[in-house]
Amino acid sequence: MQPFIVIIPARYASTRLPGKALREIAGRPLLQHVFAAACASRAQQVFIATDDVRIAACANAFTENVVMTARTHSSGTDRLAEAAAQMAMPDDAVLVNVQGDELGLPAALIDQVAVALTRHPDRQMATLCERLVDEQEFTNPNVVKVIVDRDNRATCFSRAAIPWQETFDAAINSYKHIGLYAYRAGFLREYSALPACEWEQSERLEQLRAIYYGHKIHVEEATQPTGMEINTEADLAAARKVYL
Repeated sequence: MQPFIVIIPARYASTRLPGKALREIAGRPLLQHVFAAACASRAQQVFIATDDVRIAACANAFTENVVMTARTHSSGTDRLAEAAAQMAMPDDAVLVNVQGDELGLPAALIDQVAVALTRHPDRQMATLCERLVDEQEFTNPNVVKVIVDRDNRATCFSRAAIPWQETFDAAINSYKHIGLYAYRAGFLREYSALPACEWEQSERLEQLRAIYYGHKIHVEEATQPTGMEINTEADLAAARKVYL
């Protein structure tokens, strides 16, 4: 397995749940839960990349691996690109983006996405998905859907219910995207130099920039159930009921 590094992008100004990285669940901030999951993976090192001194102060309570980045980044991927540049990562270094709102993410999935990228050198990114069996999730715009081609390359990501179904049928292959990415540092530098596209801005989905400019994203079905994505106050309340 090629060595890899995890970087967790964390900002304070979340539109739907401001300061969510600092919200406590079972006595610990969400960010610390995510960091612990990443440390349980086979990553060589785990870093937190942030633009906010409040998040940096929180992170410094449990790790020294904190990278301060600019406030101007439009996506977590752009933030990772700056962090990788600050750390002078070589072009072939594999970096995994574990988003700071993924609570209970199994470490095995972090390893899976890193391996997926190394096994597909023709693809610039790798990510994971899981089958949708719940109609509420299928129609929920906070749940991102993905469509892949026969070679497991992403063709579309959307907050809309895709592929469209007149009546929801769990037997139809509809997939939920898991916010977990692997890239090579060289691609990140190229990505961050590209202007944001209309799709990305409309959907608020950074991975659409890669597709728009013709880059290949490899997608695999997760080998284990994922955790909980914390996007709203309702998500936070549900998590607090599970993690007592």
